Amino acid sequence: MTPRLSIQPEPFDVAAEIAALTAELGGRAGAIVSFTGLCRDEDGRLAALELEHYPGMAEAEIGRVLAEAAARWPLQGAVAIHRHGLVRPGEGIVLVLAASAHRTAAFEAA
Repeated sequence: MTPRLSIQPEPFDVAAEIAALTAELGGRAGAIVSFTGLCRDEDGRLAALELEHYPGMAEAEIGRVLAEAAARWPLQGAVAIHRHGLVRPGEGIVLVLAASAHRTAAFEAA
């Protein structure tokens, strides 16, 4: 299992990412658990966040977390996407997908 990691300025499509992982696994997964972290509007006080990205460092740290999850749980697939740049309220900042043969491992890994 090779986890997929992306640090990107563009919004992500949760349904498309789940569909891509499902297709990649070809029916082997019994569960795909997702977590989506969203930008809040802070009761109307926030127009947007500007998230900085330190190339190399962010990828290494998120990659380390993915590798740790893969070592601890029997994952068949994993995806981590983190945005940088301008993110408006309601938009996703983070997406994590964890796929396993059984839901308990997928939930715990996510």
